[in-house]
Amino acid sequence: MRVSPKLGLRAWLRAAALSSACAGGLALTACAASDSRFDRSELELSDAGLVLGEFPLQPGAVVDGDTIKVDGLDASLRLLAIDTEETFKSEKAWREFEVGWEAYLAAKQGETSRPIKVPTPLGMDAKHWAEDFFSGVTRVRLERDDPKKIRGRFNRYLAYVFVEDEDGEWINYNVEVVRAGMSPYFAKYGFSRRFHAEFVAAQDEARAAKRGIWAEGAQCYTDYDLRLAWWDARGRFVAGFDELAAEDPSYIALDDWDAKQRLAAALGEEVEVLATVGDIRQGERGPKRVLLSRRMFDDFPLIFWDEDVFVDSQIDHYRGEYVRVRGVVTAYTDRRSGERQLQIEVQVPEQVILPDYVPPGRPEDTDPDMVYEGQAIDAQAVEEPASAKPAAGSPDASGSPEPSDSAESAGSPDSPDSHDSPDSGTSADAAGEVGSADADADADADADAPGAPADEGEGAAD
Repeated sequence: MRVSPKLGLRAWLRAAALSSACAGGLALTACAASDSRFDRSELELSDAGLVLGEFPLQPGAVVDGDTIKVDGLDASLRLLAIDTEETFKSEKAWREFEVGWEAYLAAKQGETSRPIKVPTPLGMDAKHWAEDFFSGVTRVRLERDDPKKIRGRFNRYLAYVFVEDEDGEWINYNVEVVRAGMSPYFAKYGFSRRFHAEFVAAQDEARAAKRGIWAEGAQCYTDYDLRLAWWDARGRFVAGFDELAAEDPSYIALDDWDAKQRLAAALGEEVEVLATVGDIRQGERGPKRVLLSRRMFDDFPLIFWDEDVFVDSQIDHYRGEYVRVRGVVTAYTDRRSGERQLQIEVQVPEQVILPDYVPPGRPEDTDPDMVYEGQAIDAQAVEEPASAKPAAGSPDASGSPEPSDSAESAGSPDSPDSHDSPDSGTSADAAGEVGSADADADADADADAPGAPADEGEGAAD
């Protein structure tokens, strides 16, 4: 069954249910688990920290299948657990496609060893499907997956979008996109904590019914089995860390909104952090710095004084991937700016815990998600976007404890958005006076570069 982009919300839900029944092979329990509708009483019982609120859609709200715009927020949305294919946004993109689908796809895939992220006809179908889904809708309800996961790397709100139908039921748009076959279940940045079963069942249903990306002959990416295996492996790595973090506060996910405060409070103590590997830098002098991604212009540095330790850790083979790093939080004072920065010094390779899978493609090729607005980020040249920092003291609609500028001096946390960014280090100012780091005599000439070794009073690693 090819899903028509002109069905409308209620018609789509009825057609999907009928198609599922006709396709067969889906257990009743799976169908029940995939129901993404909730009545008001259930929603009213939701944790307040999970609900952003209800917001009016902007005119022309649909940008593409996984991007919509609402009024009343200071930033746009990043819809969770979905990743529709790209749309053709320029005349140049359309002209590239004029060679024909197979030649176009082969040319794009020939540019990289990584899974590609390019405009496709299925990406256009997803946009049109979304436009029809939201046709006649004037307001939506936005909810989080986790109270600590607030914003993405480019300051976008991380959200599920709910639409109320004529019967007063709230439909999870993110799940319905997967059910329609317009997107796979996108677990690259972790499994959905709240709706994992619903997403799995929706994807199984779409594949069985051969909808969208699962249809034979569809003009879409052809490597979804590879992508899903990779994304699910990443999801399992994150889930394993989350299980440990639930029992031990020394485990800190760098994309939590309060990660900086927790790291500052742990100055001189051992912690284990989870983050994706961003830029890797080696100056003419001084240590090698590996930036763990948090958000643009506010990443967390790992300091490698020993080149052999860096090589043996193999962290450079996992750029863009999640890693876990254990070490003592130390502080360094930049002699140029006077800013105090937090860091972890890696003294033995065993401090770096890598995932148990090999990422697809060559390590030197850029992951398509390490791209901002279609251009690979040049960590030295990119300028901070005007929207990169939230308005001071402006909590979101739910009133949940989002950090203000005084607590989160450089803005909001990293997310499922992108990874490569300029380094400003992670400031320790939020913790108050934490003391300065004294470089030893051999490193004194390089003291202007972040990463000077801290003395014992600053919590230097053993």
